[in-house]
Amino acid sequence: MARSSSIAEPLGTAPASVKKAAYERFQQELLAGRLRPGQVVSQRELVQTLDLSIGALRELLPRLEAEGLLNVMPQRGIQITTIDLPMIRDAYQMRMAFEREATLYAVDRMPDEMIEEQKRLHLEILERLKVERSTAFFEESQDVDSRFHEMLIGFTENELLVQAYDVNSIRVRLIKLDRITLSATTLPAAFGDHLAIIEAILERDRNKAAAAMEAHIRNARERALAL
Repeated sequence: MARSSSIAEPLGTAPASVKKAAYERFQQELLAGRLRPGQVVSQRELVQTLDLSIGALRELLPRLEAEGLLNVMPQRGIQITTIDLPMIRDAYQMRMAFEREATLYAVDRMPDEMIEEQKRLHLEILERLKVERSTAFFEESQDVDSRFHEMLIGFTENELLVQAYDVNSIRVRLIKLDRITLSATTLPAAFGDHLAIIEAILERDRNKAAAAMEAHIRNARERALAL
């Protein structure tokens, strides 16, 4: 049960751990579909959904609004970000910039064994696709997909890049949930793109790797825009 909103901390006093937990809880509710894109909620409803005090929520709202995850509308409520064409274009343009840079870094520095492991995982999924169609299989495939991109970004060890990527990845994950979840139709193309990136990194070919990543992001963007 949510804490009473009458027991509100003064603004600016919530511990960092509370702020972090509140932010993560918002992400979880959003990605689980309990907060829906375009939905309008009141502060009271959001307090109950996130199990926060009103003070903690008020500290959280400016960050979420600055990151484009919601819009505070005075006297009307709080609108969760809407998935529309400008949002999709902006999210994938940012993703292009982040992941192209991470790919070039991987070409120069990532050990062969790390990228060979990714190749093995991708080929294994494609082989299993011949006989598997379960929800659990596609969830596992989505996890392999996400971890591939997270590995490339994380390997840079650039905290500014990682943080910016994490914020944008929430938007991208919402778009995927709404429009392009992996299926028997979309998985081969997505993993084929990944394998092209992997092979270019193994060849230590910067131009080829950058082009492969750019093609992958464009393909994903076009699939989202087409629906």
